[in-house]
Amino acid sequence: MTVYGSFPGARPRRLRTTPAMRRMVAETRLHPADLILPAFVREGVSEPVPIQAMPGVVQHSRDTLRKAAVEAVEAGVSGIMLFGVPEESKKDAAGTAGTDPDGILQVAIRDVRAEVGDDLVIMSDLCLDEYTDHGHCGVLDADGRVDNDATLERYAEMAQVQADAGVHVVGPSGMMDGQVGVVRDALDTIGKEDVAILAYTAKYASAFYGPFREAVGSSLRGDRKTYQQDAANVRESLRELALDLDEGADMVMVKPAGPYLDVVARVADAVDVPVAAYQISGEYAMVEAAAEKGWIDRDAAIMESLTGIRRAGAQLILTYWATEVAQRLNRG
Repeated sequence: MTVYGSFPGARPRRLRTTPAMRRMVAETRLHPADLILPAFVREGVSEPVPIQAMPGVVQHSRDTLRKAAVEAVEAGVSGIMLFGVPEESKKDAAGTAGTDPDGILQVAIRDVRAEVGDDLVIMSDLCLDEYTDHGHCGVLDADGRVDNDATLERYAEMAQVQADAGVHVVGPSGMMDGQVGVVRDALDTIGKEDVAILAYTAKYASAFYGPFREAVGSSLRGDRKTYQQDAANVRESLRELALDLDEGADMVMVKPAGPYLDVVARVADAVDVPVAAYQISGEYAMVEAAAEKGWIDRDAAIMESLTGIRRAGAQLILTYWATEVAQRLNRG
């Protein structure tokens, strides 16, 4: 007599048999529209300057930034997050180059807006660290500590000049208490109600920022642990989240992404606004370095890391691979 059925009766492997099958039942999908390209533009250069710690990433000239923006649009990338790198001689204690209408970031915003219009969401880093001679994200008091409320006044000015330059979204990233509310009021005061705020809600004091210091020519002395979050904490992130939403954040972000996927998931479960995650310089550099050594499959590792961030709940991912990955996704 033929006996039908065998152990195990449930065989999940049936849905993994072929690439087409795996693609059909995939629970998480990456799309070019999920991606945002962080880009650096350096004042006073006519050619892009390679960033040694981030192979393949450069400090753009104004011309090459415009080309990168067009390439991103053609690939279907949703946005570009701009970081200005001023000439060293223009840095000072108050970061005045950051609020100069003709400062490098404001010029870059106008350049990209003129090149691609509304075809790309133009975002700007709203922080003083690139422009201060001490490298901190705010102005310092007499004791050398970052003065929260004095810094908020500077952020308000930054928001207004960036909005006047044509930015679609500002990204206050300094982790000052009350920054979202102050920026919202500053924008509304000058009739820029349509400029959105991407709040750096959970920005951790991370060892993975190392290569970024080179990318922006950081002058940092000391560390940022009195204002960026402690890596040990997650409830603190949810408190920051509630405050940012109450102050008017349109989108919220977790940074870094990979080491904090649990935080991404907690934030995504708690809100009904778009959630972003920033795959930062150290995450990028580790993959590139290991791949250069032949220790990992570069392309597979990139896609796996981004899929993991998306699976955790991020709707938007800032990644230095944005255009490359979008082109790959378009090719199927």
